[in-house]
Amino acid sequence: MLNQVKVVLVGTSHPGNIGSAARAMKVMGLHQLVLVDPQCDVDEQSMALAAGANDVVKSAKVYPTLEAAVADCVLVVGSSARSRTLDWPMLEPRECGAKFVENGQSAPVALVFGRERTGLSNEELQICQYHVSIPANPEYSSLNLAMAVQTLTYEIRMAFLDHQQSAFPEATQIEYSRHSELEMFYQHLEKVLTNTQFISKDKPSQVMSKLKRLFSRARPEAQELNILRGVLSSIDKSVSRK
Repeated sequence: MLNQVKVVLVGTSHPGNIGSAARAMKVMGLHQLVLVDPQCDVDEQSMALAAGANDVVKSAKVYPTLEAAVADCVLVVGSSARSRTLDWPMLEPRECGAKFVENGQSAPVALVFGRERTGLSNEELQICQYHVSIPANPEYSSLNLAMAVQTLTYEIRMAFLDHQQSAFPEATQIEYSRHSELEMFYQHLEKVLTNTQFISKDKPSQVMSKLKRLFSRARPEAQELNILRGVLSSIDKSVSRK
């Protein structure tokens, strides 16, 4: 299961942070490091701070966008401070670990970390089904990137070990929709809602954002998503006939 977990770093600007994150990952048995639009090169400092996790750094995959990096994932969780402007399903770190064990038995899952200074953009956060926030000391909540990676990957490992020891009930093998399939559904939904004049062509984003939040919360299974796509296709045909 641990081999299914991607640790995704978005827009990393310090090469040392890539190495430190790789070290934190390997300590917890994770090896899939993904870099999205990195703002620095992997260099000697990256390798020095990897401290024995050089293989994780060298095998890191690079993508231009977060959407491309998680297209094959059935679960995407973004590390974020609690936001007052973007109301999204939230997980505690321990819940996050359990979700990864539940969903990562046979399909890729992703844990996403944002830029060192600004974190993830609202658009990137909306790609994630859940957000996870580390409940640090509110008077001093300064966590660097490697600390955040270490904390959350520790929770994933502990949940994995508990599962191995049968502390978790046997997970039901549910086939969830992959991110790329969800994106196609959202595009289809927006097209139908525009054609039926439910939303305006000029300002679709507010309604679509709320609908994405709804479906992120609902976590449709692959078969359920196929039914929804069928409903949309039926509406398309009906509108075209009229």
